[in-house]
Amino acid sequence: MTTTIPWEPPLASTELDHLVGALDRLRTTFRWKADGLDSSGLAQHVGASALTLGGLLKHLAAVEDTTFSWKLAGQHPGPMWDPASWAENDTEILSAVNDTPEQLYAAWDDAVARSRARLDAALAEGGLDQGVNDGDDRGNHASLRRLLFDLVEEYGRHTGHADLLREVVDGRVGEDPPNDWRPVSGSSLTWIRRS
Repeated sequence: MTTTIPWEPPLASTELDHLVGALDRLRTTFRWKADGLDSSGLAQHVGASALTLGGLLKHLAAVEDTTFSWKLAGQHPGPMWDPASWAENDTEILSAVNDTPEQLYAAWDDAVARSRARLDAALAEGGLDQGVNDGDDRGNHASLRRLLFDLVEEYGRHTGHADLLREVVDGRVGEDPPNDWRPVSGSSLTWIRRS
């Protein structure tokens, strides 16, 4: 069954469709919460927290790139991420204050597009049960399924943060973007899987 809302997960389908659909809905809701802001809006924080929407855009771009490069295939996440610091959890969050809105939106939009392509390529080679590079210190490897679930968890956490931050910036609230929403900053939602 298809829906007219491109980021809405299917009502009934395969495990893969539901997992990727849930991830795409979280990605879209996060992007909607961060959309259309200038440097000031992207740098807004709450209380003593250093967390900002700009920092979340850059952090989630790093998470996308590390998940579908290092964790998936053992490859460095790319030139945007300094080899000496890309594994530090808050480096990209704190460095976002030095980036323009255009750079931040492009970093996230481009990382998600790369992730979709890398996921599609991995799925063409095997299903959700295939082993990936990421694992533990005893030589056990995670499955592709685990990487996707971890990414859903990461987006769930940070979409909640984005909800609070956006309300502080300009009062935008809501669980999902309007059905006809398209970003006003950065690229289009070409990475959304359409049924």
